[in-house]
Amino acid sequence: MSEFTTFSALELPEPIIRAITEMGFTAPTPIQQRAIGPLLEGRDVLGEAQTGTGKTAAFGLPALANIDTTVRGAQLLVVAPTRELAIQVAESLEQMGKFMRGLSVATVYGGAAYGPQIKLLKGGAQVVVGTPGRLMDHINKGTLDLSKLKMSVLDEADEMLNMGFVEDIEFIMESVPKDAQRALFSATMPPQIRKIAQKFLSNSVHVQIEKTQEHKANITQKAWKVSVLSKNTALERILETTDYNLALIFVRTRQDTITLAEHLQNKGFKAAGLNGDMNQAQREATVSQLKAGSVRVLVATDVVARGLDVPGVSHVINYDLPNDAESYVHRIGRTGRAGRSGEAILFARPREMHLLRRYERETKGTIEMMEVPTAREMTAYRLEACQKRLADVVANQDLNTMRELVEQMANDGGVDMKDLAAALLFEQQQTRPLFVKDDPKPRREEREVRGDRFDRSGRSDRGDRGAKGRDRFDKGAKGPRKGKGRESNIEFETYRLSVGKDHGARPGDIVGAIANEANMDSRMIGNIKLHGEHSYVELPKGLPAAVVAKLQRARIRQQPSGMTKV
Repeated sequence: MSEFTTFSALELPEPIIRAITEMGFTAPTPIQQRAIGPLLEGRDVLGEAQTGTGKTAAFGLPALANIDTTVRGAQLLVVAPTRELAIQVAESLEQMGKFMRGLSVATVYGGAAYGPQIKLLKGGAQVVVGTPGRLMDHINKGTLDLSKLKMSVLDEADEMLNMGFVEDIEFIMESVPKDAQRALFSATMPPQIRKIAQKFLSNSVHVQIEKTQEHKANITQKAWKVSVLSKNTALERILETTDYNLALIFVRTRQDTITLAEHLQNKGFKAAGLNGDMNQAQREATVSQLKAGSVRVLVATDVVARGLDVPGVSHVINYDLPNDAESYVHRIGRTGRAGRSGEAILFARPREMHLLRRYERETKGTIEMMEVPTAREMTAYRLEACQKRLADVVANQDLNTMRELVEQMANDGGVDMKDLAAALLFEQQQTRPLFVKDDPKPRREEREVRGDRFDRSGRSDRGDRGAKGRDRFDKGAKGPRKGKGRESNIEFETYRLSVGKDHGARPGDIVGAIANEANMDSRMIGNIKLHGEHSYVELPKGLPAAVVAKLQRARIRQQPSGMTKV
């Protein structure tokens, strides 16, 4: 079937045409032009297109056209990476099929009661949209019958890969009947996604939509090499000293959006988190706050930020780096829009420095290294800013009443006027002290490489521990980490991790994850013993519960750490 220019040119059922007309659909998007025809013909489709290009309608319209509403049971299965996206896709499909008499849509995801979901499935919902974990549960429990399935769709497949759902995806696709049509849609196409497509799609049509490039020329890209300062401290200093309109901060997990947003709020920033556990009302409230200016820092994950259209993003900060260069392009494309300039900042750990060269290739731009203001520079900045604020108040406000009140307080309390002014200033700077504590001193190896440009030859940067440190980790993959250079006189406890050699993990991966997530000096980490599907690591005895909980949520090689004390 050739490409079409109007939806009326397609042989779609009248109820669907009526629904999409009411929804305001006019001309099809490129992904719809090239995917709907093959899907209507019964072909498998591998769709590669950026977010916001109309992928849901590209698979939803032909899938709905093939559903027999007189038959009860799942005929269309859509797998989405998050609850948020599953709900959005289900709502869109319901709108497209609103005039299809007898159509029922079930949305299933974790964190919600099984009862209502089972009721919809047992009631014969023809469309089932869900997240991988909950779909697996329903398949295993026998509450989701796929025997009548006509089409299965993997939506945002790259994000499911990034979130560690590969095994879940394979289980679900293996449960799909052999004669069912299959489609896989993704914004990026890393090798593992191609392998899944080759395994589960048969004689598929590859639909690839060209990526838009307009925004790149307006974006300045900078990188800070994570060193002695924690990411949180660096982020605070950047936000405090940068003139930003709206900053979008990308983190790896939903829990990170909550933790980091709360941290920034406690530090006095107008911050909010956006994650897949929020219901639609909460999401809309957050977006409204962004547009109104009451929130100026948004912490989000890749999936939730996809489809988010908030004007005026001046800065994108990659607190955690994405797994591939194309995702990086999608992230920074949130700024520098409509002819405006934007700035993208990324935090790169030493072992991640080689990724910068890939990002440069993908963006056809240059990433310049930057330094975060030092403690001494922050003190000078805060003193100057405080003095300016007070001078502005003196120049622009009527202070007669305040002067009388200060004089009265000084007289009544028998306090010197200067002491009273100093006390007021002291109270004012409690949340954000005027005098910043000295920065930690870098270890010798860090001092040697501080400020170096990243290696453009493609070799991994070794600056945090030097060549000897890297060799130690590589050799340690065959046995326990020797612990050379770790702190002495530490009493250790052993923890078990649900990540091992079979996941591609090395001691360096474990050290990096723990050091970063717990803000812990790597010398405080003891021996590491790698096995096939698990590992053991020694950590200081008496770790706070909050630190242990954070490490349990950490991911190593895209696998949950599952850390437990032995």
